[in-house]
This record gives sequence, structure tokens and C-alpha cells, in this order.
Amino acid sequence: MSKLQFDGVDYLDGTASDPNLLGWMQGSPAPSDKIVRFKDDQFLQFPRNRWALSHMRELVPTVNVWRGAGRREALGAPASADESMIDDLVFEDLTGRKRRWGDSLSDTYTDGIAVLHRGRLVYESYHGALRSELPHACFSITKSYAATLAATLVHEGVLDRARTVLHYLPEMAGTAYADATLGDVLDMQVGVAYSELYSDPAADIWDYARAGGLRPPPPGHQGPGSFHEFLVTLRKEGEHGEAFAYKTVNTEVLCWVMQRAGGSPLAEVLSRRIWSQLGCEEDAYLSVDSTGTAMGGGGLAATLRDMARFGEMLRCEGSLQGKQIVPAAVVADIRRGSDHDKFAKAGYTLLAGYSYRDMWWVTHNEHDAFEARGIHGQRLYIAPVAEMVVARFASHPIAASAANDPITMPALLALGRMLRGH
Repeated sequence: MSKLQFDGVDYLDGTASDPNLLGWMQGSPAPSDKIVRFKDDQFLQFPRNRWALSHMRELVPTVNVWRGAGRREALGAPASADESMIDDLVFEDLTGRKRRWGDSLSDTYTDGIAVLHRGRLVYESYHGALRSELPHACFSITKSYAATLAATLVHEGVLDRARTVLHYLPEMAGTAYADATLGDVLDMQVGVAYSELYSDPAADIWDYARAGGLRPPPPGHQGPGSFHEFLVTLRKEGEHGEAFAYKTVNTEVLCWVMQRAGGSPLAEVLSRRIWSQLGCEEDAYLSVDSTGTAMGGGGLAATLRDMARFGEMLRCEGSLQGKQIVPAAVVADIRRGSDHDKFAKAGYTLLAGYSYRDMWWVTHNEHDAFEARGIHGQRLYIAPVAEMVVARFASHPIAASAANDPITMPALLALGRMLRGH
């Protein structure tokens, strides 16, 4: 079997790890060594994740995000000439290796990818366990959906960036968030003692995941049993507003503030304000904890085409099919980005020149692109100058984006350059 190496460890490559080829969850019943279960605490591990990320609803409790009763707006099918042109695009990755676009998909463990150019679907490809009608885990792309809603509520005067979290949530007295402003939270500039190093099994991210029901608790576990129980345990470390520090718990605090201020759970607001307005083809869903609270930091699952629709709406300054869904001023504020120096302090060596605004990664590149990112290779790339949107789902062996960025970043730049010439 063919293998790829990351950080000195060999992994089956994108072809050899295909979940259909490996036989995950096939049979009636499937063989015991081919069953993917929540309780085994291995469903997020490679290569099981190659099946699991397209089937999260079968593993964890969820709540529906209704697409509404409106008509489905068909994207149509891409022309074969467009797909061939994109497949044959040659680019140079960050190591200097020449790659063909179509061949590179396997090396990023792509489950599905769609490209829109000027609103037209020009490329669509599915692999492994994913099909066009199946929602796939978005992971931290969820943050960008949630924060876009929050930024809209700020624009409408329902929320105030200058107010402290304590103003909205008295329960957060004594926590890291008591004196953090909503703006600190939106831009991930909160000083909180919390580790998000996915390669560290003792990192706080895993305690957060157990509290929220995304990982099973170990025997005798006495820790928090819900997101809100976990959030009130967080303590301050450093000062707020001084540096970008990416921490998923910030989004959970933001979602708690939104629900407290607006009175509706995240799934209902997301359905009412976005999903039902986009002409989506399918419902989405959000994973929930034991109290029914949705995981705003990474619990969304959606179809590839519906995620691309969200990106196209934002590319068009918040408007789609003649309907203003997100205020244009909100999109403009995201695109402007934030403080480059504060972002640079986080030490993302591959993301020189980036900033971070309202839970979007702002590239400040030649395409004026802004993007949403999720672990294991999830990506929504919105490039206004290139009039392009790329939505990708993946199940990479390595959680951190740094493992796929050396291929992904130059591939997206090269594609934008090619499409600008057409």
C-alpha cells in the first residue's frame, strides 16, 4: 500500500486509506474490527476518520438546522471542459514540488471539493465515504458561521463589541472572560489558560470535547458534563486584547452570549438567518452536549454545495439571488481584517501577512481572500478578486492545518490566478 509521511510517521495515502476500500462499516453487520463506534474513542483517529467525518450524526447526538420550506436553488453541473482544465492545472507547492491539481486531492485526503467562479459551479469532486447529499463535519468552519451571525447582531445593535462578557453572562464572574469584551472574543484576543494542541492528549481541548459529548469520558470521570459547566472553570492567563490566540472555547462563550441576548438556540438562529435564506439543498446539523447546547466551536455538518453557497453569498457582499442575507457592512469589516502585529504574535509561520477578524482568517493576499478553516483539512476559501469560492471537506490524518497548507495554499492561489484569466 502507498504511504505518505508527516512528522516522521507513515500514513496510508489518500487512495489506500479510502474507507470503501478498507471496508469500514460494510456488511450486515460489519466485522467487529471494521465497526466505527463512539464509545471506542477512535472515530476521529485516522483512518477511521475517513468514514466518520461523513457520518457524524450516527456517532454523536445532534440537532437539525432546517433548510426552510423555500425552493432549492440548483447549482447545476460543472462542464467537463472546466473540470478537465482545473484537473490539469500545475502548481508548485511550498516545498518546491510541481503538482497537478487533480492528483493533489489525494495528498490532502480530500473527501469533496467544489469550486464556484462568478457564481457558476465549475468543479465538483467526491471521494471516499462522502456523497453530494451527505453532510460532512465542518469542524472549526462552524466558528465562522457563528461569528458571522454575532457580527450581524452587533451591526443591528443587539450586541455590543465594547461590552464585557460579564454584562451578558453573570455566570462568568471569576472566570477569564469576566473582563474580556465581546470584541476580544470575536477576534480571539482573550487571555485564557487553555491549550488547543491537538497532538497533546492532555491538552484542554480534549476536556472541552468530553464535556460537550464529542469524546466519551474515561471511567470514573468527574469533570464538567456540558459546555457551560466547562466554560465557568476557565481562568485568566495574560491580558486581553494584546495578541491573537486561537482557542475554540471563545466561540462557545460567544454562542452562549448570542443565545442569552437573542433567546434562541444556535440551530434555530442559523436556520432562520442563513440556511433558510440561501436556497440550500439539504438540512445541516449541529452536535449537542448533554443539555442540548450546540457545539458552536466545531459541531456543524453540512453538504459541500451548501457550504459553497454560504461562501458565494459572502463573496457577493452578503447578498444572494437578489436577497441581502448578511449586511454588506459586516462582510466589509471581515474583509478588512484586524491587527497584523497581534496576529503575528501567535507564530503561524505559514500564515505571514494574515490577520483574524470575527472568526475568519483574512489572507490579505492578491485575491483579497478570507477563509474559514477546520481541523483535518476543512476549508472555505472566498476570493473576491478572483470571483471564486472553494469549499473543501477532507479527512487528513493530521488535525492541524499546517499539515495540508503546503499544498492547499499554493493550489488555491494558482486556481484563482487561472480563473481570473477566463
